[in-house]
Amino acid sequence: MKVLVATEKPFAPAAVNAIKTVVENANYELVLLEKYSDNSELLAAVADVDAMIIRSDKATKEVLDAAKNLKIIVRAGAGYDNIDLATASEKNIVAMNTPGQNSNAVAELAIGMMVYVARGLFNGKAGSELKGKTIGIHAYGNVGKLVGNIAKGFGMKVAAFDPFISAETIDADGVTVYNSAEELYSNCQYISLHIPANDKTKESINYELLNKMPKGATLVNTARKEVVNETELVKLMTDREDFKYVSDIAPNNAEELKEKFDGRVYFTPKKMGAQTSEANINAGIAAATQIVNFLENGDTTFQVNK
Repeated sequence: MKVLVATEKPFAPAAVNAIKTVVENANYELVLLEKYSDNSELLAAVADVDAMIIRSDKATKEVLDAAKNLKIIVRAGAGYDNIDLATASEKNIVAMNTPGQNSNAVAELAIGMMVYVARGLFNGKAGSELKGKTIGIHAYGNVGKLVGNIAKGFGMKVAAFDPFISAETIDADGVTVYNSAEELYSNCQYISLHIPANDKTKESINYELLNKMPKGATLVNTARKEVVNETELVKLMTDREDFKYVSDIAPNNAEELKEKFDGRVYFTPKKMGAQTSEANINAGIAAATQIVNFLENGDTTFQVNK
């Protein structure tokens, strides 16, 4: 069996070594494709492999069609919108993610960016504190729950909305439950976004919703840029000089936002949520282990294209 690790943005060396150990202990062959610059390199690499681990790399129809022997592909991370799930299903390829492995890294970054923007991007002027403010968690999954836990340590009040998690589960964590996004946004100075990008959520974070937030509001996005309506965000920030936006993935109109709203927006140079050595290792080991468990035992626990 051949396992390909295809990463335009490579895992940390320690993570690669950990993946290699898992794969070779199962008597499989590990193939590395790192820092590739052209899609043709990926197409060539997938031609004869049985399994594949990716990060932010695009597993398109073209890539999956070229992977004649592929049985399983694992996205080392929570989001999996970079995999063509329809094609994977058509070709009987199992697609998985590694939920929870990057969660703490993303949660710490979300809180870190909140501190940064609250203190004026560390510009030397007086800012504000998080203590006593209310943070709304939009999607109370692995990351959202951790953001709430950390926020409590800052003395923040925590609220959440998630139609897929029971009110009892959220309430048991000492978190205020709201029954709609509109209600959540209306009652929170900070919103931390953790929703996936799909047909229902893309551009759903719009003017009408964001304008419900109280004065001095901040939107923190460590999810996907596609969920925010960027055109309406510009209008909102023009109309509301109190509104701030920070994200670990630059929107398509990042330069316009930075030019018009200097000091009120911040975007990391690249997607940073999972960029810690710990998350690298955790996600890499999980991906490799899930591949071995599937190939050896048929375990489909984390399959996302059922």
